[in-house]
Amino acid sequence: MTDATTVVWQPGTAPVAVVMISLNEAHNMEAVLQNLAGWAQEVFLVDSCSADDTVSIALRRGVHVVQRRFKGFGDQWNFALKELPITALWTMKLDPDERLTDELKLEIEALARSPAHVEAYRVPIRLYFMGARLPGVLKLTRVWRTGSVRFSDVRANEHAHCKGPQGELKAEIMHMDSPSLDHWLTKQNRYTTAEAASQFESRALALPPRLLGSALERRMWLKKNFWKIPGRYQILFLYHLLVIGAWRAGRPGWIWARLRTEVYRMWEYKKFEMDRLGHLPATVAAHPGPPDPRVKLYE
Repeated sequence: MTDATTVVWQPGTAPVAVVMISLNEAHNMEAVLQNLAGWAQEVFLVDSCSADDTVSIALRRGVHVVQRRFKGFGDQWNFALKELPITALWTMKLDPDERLTDELKLEIEALARSPAHVEAYRVPIRLYFMGARLPGVLKLTRVWRTGSVRFSDVRANEHAHCKGPQGELKAEIMHMDSPSLDHWLTKQNRYTTAEAASQFESRALALPPRLLGSALERRMWLKKNFWKIPGRYQILFLYHLLVIGAWRAGRPGWIWARLRTEVYRMWEYKKFEMDRLGHLPATVAAHPGPPDPRVKLYE
């Protein structure tokens, strides 16, 4: 059998290095690497010491893998961009639960080889929940000239900062959000704890909050002031359901709109708990560990 560590990624047609970070993403790794095969010039993975087969699958496909203990999303991404031996002209941020459409691959490949003086591109990201395609897209900076981007140093919901001019792509990334509702809830629980801890520690937002600023600055303003709005959870639910249009996805859309609202409520309650106790909550192991050799084990 071939040693997985000797397999090398076969460069594809696009001058793009795809970078991912992971923790227990074995359920996504085979599909996302198949999606990138024949297209990406390089693929890198910074793994946060997964307990499943994430690393084995990546190595078997020739991905350049390193491991590093997770401290925060911004910190992990900045480490990746600084330390990975990226040689491609362009870099792309991708999550293991995302897939590139054929249209997006062609669009990126064409623009990456053009002489246009654009340093980065925002890409529309389309969410799929319970297998349903949800209305509305989130546009985020995901492709940039290698070395031109740094991430906000935040615990969660990091954003890429590029000083040069940015463009916008038309084709979409498909975000296949979690293989099950159980997984989705576990992930949201982790994210809301990180966001509440950032607030408790008075960490700076990704950008200065400005109501009349850019779309991202308006999001930061809302993030800072949301907690002061009367009836905020009813408003947020109706925004997701009617303004974004989640109702068009049927019952999965209604469930998503309700749960997205409850995510903010969980965030607020966790921040209240931290303020009340005066410290961050203790970390409790979520899964069983290996047997302790000092005591008898019954199967």
